[in-house]
Amino acid sequence: MSDQLQRARDTFGPQCYKTFEGALGAFLAAECPQLGGLLTRKALVQAIAQLVTAHYPSSTHMAQGQVRWTAVHKDEKSSYGKTIAQSQLTPVVLDLVPNSEVHARAEGAKLREVKKEAVARLFRQAYEQSGVLTNAEVSLLLKLSPGTVGNYRREWEQEHQRMLPTRGSIHDMGPTLTHKKIILEKLIFEGKSVETVCRETDHSPEAVLRYTTNFKQVLMCQSKGLDVAQTSFATKLSPRLIGEHLALIKEYRQRYSNLPNGESHHLEAIMKILDNNTNPSHTGIRQKS
Repeated sequence: MSDQLQRARDTFGPQCYKTFEGALGAFLAAECPQLGGLLTRKALVQAIAQLVTAHYPSSTHMAQGQVRWTAVHKDEKSSYGKTIAQSQLTPVVLDLVPNSEVHARAEGAKLREVKKEAVARLFRQAYEQSGVLTNAEVSLLLKLSPGTVGNYRREWEQEHQRMLPTRGSIHDMGPTLTHKKIILEKLIFEGKSVETVCRETDHSPEAVLRYTTNFKQVLMCQSKGLDVAQTSFATKLSPRLIGEHLALIKEYRQRYSNLPNGESHHLEAIMKILDNNTNPSHTGIRQKS
């Protein structure tokens, strides 16, 4: 190394550490020495810096009326008893007051219709950015009660014959029996493929397969005589969710009442249809090797 290069490094090298990463690395070295050596601290600093960048992006390109929000990631795996602190989060940018809404108000649009469209817009925009929102989150953003958000959501879905991607519907949480019922009926009674159901319900293949997998698990447990508590232990599903699936199973048995060979045939028929319509070759999901 030449003397000139060494002098340049001695003079300007320290400036490279006058950054957020440098300050954080120094803090961890001084206050948290138990974390490990330089390489460990460097990896931790990089991970924290990436989180900061993701959750606090530059606002210079945000439009008027937009807001940043932190949502649960749409690919988060939900399970009974899992808390928000254990969930993967992702930042999203939402149009709280878009120009289209301003123009609609200027043209005399009814406030109820404007609010209904706003509810649908927030759910869909979050999902397009890999996030999912709950009624409670949308109620905070729009200054409405969660119950009102739920009413607007159901009205919008009925009017447009499409399902909105809420956290409850995507992660199979909360009172979303209607969503499960729609998806399962499209697969069982209408004979549609997962790809078609995804397109018609605004759900990912993973979400649709999660519905069908949970349903089949409960179906199998009931056919073996397991009660709700035993089924919950075997499937890791909540008793509430199991109860919803049992209600659907009861209804489907009645719809298959004209089939021969009794109850076992009903179960086998439903299972066979779901297996055929959720075949990996029809879902767009790559199988793990």
